[in-house]
Amino acid sequence: MTKHLQRDMESLEREIITQSSLVEEMISKASRALYEVHVDLANEVIEKERAINESEVKIEEECLKILALHQPVAVDLRETATVLKINNDLERIADLAVNIAERTIGLSHYPNFRIPASLEPMTKVTVSMLRDAIDAFIDFDSEKARSVCKRDDIVDGYNREIINEIYQLMQTDPNLIKPALHFFSSARHIERIADHTTNIAEDVIYLTEGEIVRHRHKETFST
Repeated sequence: MTKHLQRDMESLEREIITQSSLVEEMISKASRALYEVHVDLANEVIEKERAINESEVKIEEECLKILALHQPVAVDLRETATVLKINNDLERIADLAVNIAERTIGLSHYPNFRIPASLEPMTKVTVSMLRDAIDAFIDFDSEKARSVCKRDDIVDGYNREIINEIYQLMQTDPNLIKPALHFFSSARHIERIADHTTNIAEDVIYLTEGEIVRHRHKETFST
């Protein structure tokens, strides 16, 4: 690796780590806003969207510049490609956090709606998945990345619990159908955040081992 490439790669790593920290904060705040039906907190999440989008474009431009100017090979090429993919997933996660915040504002008009208890552990697992996926990227740790992929099933389980509870609620009280649908969408967004986080973990495995495991993690990580 040339000195200029090393400098640019280190700068790129710092930028993607900063971006991931901001996105993790957005998820945490959006989840808390939903659990507490906290409108001010939801608005804080929405206000951060523009900064995330601008950072996403900047990181993509840096990746393309590295590819054009340095023409990296082997692990440097895989790392640049991985950052491009992680950057895209982080931007989508941030979008989902904003969607959760917007649903929370809609939910605030229905104070009688009771938030299902499964939400809190579901969001805790999801946030820990993102944190560990980024740590795995920083440390080139494929085993930690695999542990993240395995936890996606836990989030799916909580999501099924929430779907069942919401379905029963709508059957017993038709007046709560609208807030229930707001909440159902929010829970679905959290489940999608876990899916994008799994994508990041799978990209880390590609980075460290050169193996593409997307679309087959169920068979790869079940053992």
